Amino acid sequence: MSEALIETRLPLGGRRQGKVRDTYEMDYPEVGGVPALVIVATDRISAFDVVMPNGVPNKGVILNQISAFWFEMIEREFGDAMAHHVLDVPENFKVPGGGVSDEVHESLRGRVTIGRRTNVIPIECVARGYLAGSGWKEYQASQTVCGVKLPAGLRQCEKLPEPIFTPATKAEEGHDENIDFDTACGIAGRNVMETLREKTLAIYQMAHDYALERGIIIADTKFEFGLPLDVSIEGGNVGGNGGGGDVILIDEVLSPDSSRFWPADRYEAGRDQDSYDKQFVRNYLEGLVSEGKWNKTAPGPSLPEDVIAGTLGKYREAMSKLMGEDG
Repeated sequence: MSEALIETRLPLGGRRQGKVRDTYEMDYPEVGGVPALVIVATDRISAFDVVMPNGVPNKGVILNQISAFWFEMIEREFGDAMAHHVLDVPENFKVPGGGVSDEVHESLRGRVTIGRRTNVIPIECVARGYLAGSGWKEYQASQTVCGVKLPAGLRQCEKLPEPIFTPATKAEEGHDENIDFDTACGIAGRNVMETLREKTLAIYQMAHDYALERGIIIADTKFEFGLPLDVSIEGGNVGGNGGGGDVILIDEVLSPDSSRFWPADRYEAGRDQDSYDKQFVRNYLEGLVSEGKWNKTAPGPSLPEDVIAGTLGKYREAMSKLMGEDG
């Protein structure tokens, strides 16, 4: 198994490190010097909001290619009605200005997305088609999910009568917090949030139907959106020249890291589902917790080879089903 890429240190400005992606700022010469982000999908893997010390080799390449596949489909399906940030997904990205070794450039192969810089709207836009995760927990307590009233008697992981939009606040660290639609409007403005809800549900429905035909249920997914750099949000008001029509789809889309992917042929409401994401990792870590060997706080434990191999196999299987490729 090849070595995992855990982090990057490129000679570019504005470096930020998320749980999986390293981002840098640059003016992208291929499209007239547009202010852009260089987004590198590493092989880091997190669970319970803790990044593990070792990664899953080639996971970042798979995630980047799946996301690029969906961005292309979104553009075909929706055209100008669904603006997005992707400027380029270069197979062999070269850092401008030199000073970077061939080895480093090779490590970036297939991992980079060049995205237009935006003012990020501080709302996670979640579409749910099935009752799982935090939504299932809230439903058991109140028969609602993020303020959306649902019918009585639904079972765990059951398909909802129709997909629902459930926003959350974006957390720099720790868990995002689920909020209701009116609270989200107070943060981003009602016109913007109504547009985000419409776009989120439209993309989810398109992707769900496509994936289901290929044996994958997308139970839920989350999107992020931004506004042009000359448009800002302050206290729920959209400044500059913008409004809801200016929103831009950003970050990654519809990957196993940002979605729940379930195998359709093993789906059964009323129980937890098998998945195409970090199931091997979570199961291993839960075992450590039950044995008193870890408490779900940093630092995380190193993952054994069989867990890494099993996780990589799930990501590759999802890519194969969706794209007809084996990664």
